[in-house]
Amino acid sequence: MAVVALSDMPAALGPRGALFGLDLGEKTIGVAASDPSRAIATPITTLARTKFTADAAKLFALMAEREAGGLVIGLPLNMDGTEGGRCQSTRAFASNLLQLRDLPIAFWDERLSTAAVNRTLIEEGDLSRARRARIVDRAAAAWILQGALDLLRGGEARPTTAF
Repeated sequence: MAVVALSDMPAALGPRGALFGLDLGEKTIGVAASDPSRAIATPITTLARTKFTADAAKLFALMAEREAGGLVIGLPLNMDGTEGGRCQSTRAFASNLLQLRDLPIAFWDERLSTAAVNRTLIEEGDLSRARRARIVDRAAAAWILQGALDLLRGGEARPTTAF
């Protein structure tokens, strides 16, 4: 497979099968998974980044546990919609994954996903700063994945600048 348009992901996977969502940070990778019907994204874990091969092995093991067939990776566009260095790093990560495994990968505009998740956790979760720091990356991955799932089901994508 290769990097595909999000709209092509169902054809690449078939009618059922889980998707994984990733929020790539410099030090961590937030991971979320959908249910097999691709309706709901759930935060799974946050992986501490080490070496790429070890990170990929952990990710592939998690995907195997949930029988996930594809990835939606948050693309950190600049606020004006242009791509900067972080986007290049994200695209390189995806390309390197494809060297190890044949799977469909799509990108999702993740602008302000972490800020939106933090705000939600503060307002609705009443969580301490320390607790938020431990869960924000996986929650952001779920935010990214849920936006993609909503669009795939024919709904409207929520604005990335909601908060």
